[in-house]
Amino acid sequence: MVGAVPGCYKLAGALRDQGFVGRIGAGDAGCVTPPRYDRGDWKPGDGVFNAGAMADYTVKLADRLGKLFDDDKFVVLLGGECSNLLGPALALKRRGRYGVAYLDGHSDFRTVDNDAYVGAAGGEALALVTGRGQEDLTDLEDLGPYVRDQDAVMLGYREDEAYLDSLREAGIPDWSALAVINDPAAAASGVLAHLERDDLDGFWVHLDVDILDAKVMPAVDSPDPGGLEHEHLRDLLKPLLASPKCVGIDIGIFDPDLDPDGHYAKELTDTLVAALTN
Repeated sequence: MVGAVPGCYKLAGALRDQGFVGRIGAGDAGCVTPPRYDRGDWKPGDGVFNAGAMADYTVKLADRLGKLFDDDKFVVLLGGECSNLLGPALALKRRGRYGVAYLDGHSDFRTVDNDAYVGAAGGEALALVTGRGQEDLTDLEDLGPYVRDQDAVMLGYREDEAYLDSLREAGIPDWSALAVINDPAAAASGVLAHLERDDLDGFWVHLDVDILDAKVMPAVDSPDPGGLEHEHLRDLLKPLLASPKCVGIDIGIFDPDLDPDGHYAKELTDTLVAALTN
């Protein structure tokens, strides 16, 4: 709906209401307030909308996360939408060479080279962190790309993924939702074989909740069938997050406005707690 503001910025509050922070035994590093959601007078062909505010926010978020990384903290970032990945990607690029495990129901690899135009950064987040797109988002502090193609993996896309050819042309290893469902442990092992390399300082996990099937997680902006059940997500995440090379995870897209009784927030929190704790 034109003029509507997605409710995913309320994700952190919804999980906190479920006792998430205490249940994983975490400290609280506070909140970096996101900019106003503003499409302005954007029209197709104008690039990513709200890019200037997003870039400013990315730097602020990277600064906050940098202090945690300096103290060797494992970071759990409760975000809004997928462009939140830009913050940790920038923070980690300041420190060295890091990979990303991109868990999402979509590849988020849209660019002007494989589609008519770009728009919402959430649909381009993996493309942006690997250096594809406008420089005011991909090359902050002259550090782009934040993640090299060979240091990224993608898991959870549906069988009709629109940008799979582009992903594979980039040489980014991928596992579809079906492949993960068939054997979460094997998918996790494949990811770790790729990202626990000696030439990487570590890796970050990005989780878009729409990796889950629409019937178990409809409270997202793009619910699709063919996705994971909670047990699959738990079994995929647990070994990734337990890796000594993993430095943190961001969680996004869950929309509490679509979950008025908190049912889906509870189930999501239970899954995340199980994945993050022994």
